[in-house]
Amino acid sequence: MKPAMFLDRDGVVNVEKNYLHRIEDFEFIDGIFELCQHYQARGFLIVIVTNQSGIARGYYSEEDFEKLTTWMVEEFEKRGIAIAKVYHCPHHPDISGACSCRKPEPGMFLQAAKELNIDLEHSVLVGDSERDIVAAHRAGVRETYLLDGEAAHSDATRIITSLRELL
Repeated sequence: MKPAMFLDRDGVVNVEKNYLHRIEDFEFIDGIFELCQHYQARGFLIVIVTNQSGIARGYYSEEDFEKLTTWMVEEFEKRGIAIAKVYHCPHHPDISGACSCRKPEPGMFLQAAKELNIDLEHSVLVGDSERDIVAAHRAGVRETYLLDGEAAHSDATRIITSLRELL
């Protein structure tokens, strides 16, 4: 079993833009490549877990999401970073009903652990909302970081204002 560094996408990998689904609107967050290189060198798998309710809302399609995801993964590959897998939840409880994958539920983490043989207890998460932290904890991930310049309190291991703080 290997540990993983779980990353939320919007707000951690890329600058938060409502219902981002176009390559031309995608902007990587400063430090994301260095962070992934650092953890990958330490033996961590890099896994992205992202809520994508824009699909359920009809703002963009699964195909739009896959196209953007393929491009994003290739950008990581150009920098020597292997993204083990990108998991996404296309649901929204008000539209498609409740599910086990939408954070704060732990479904994406548990699926990744099963499929990729991940040691959740020794894994880490970097998220930008409390629902990311809750989902990771529910899955058994103990080390969590909240990327938020304004949060005064969190159940995360630590609140950070820059990804470079984890290097």
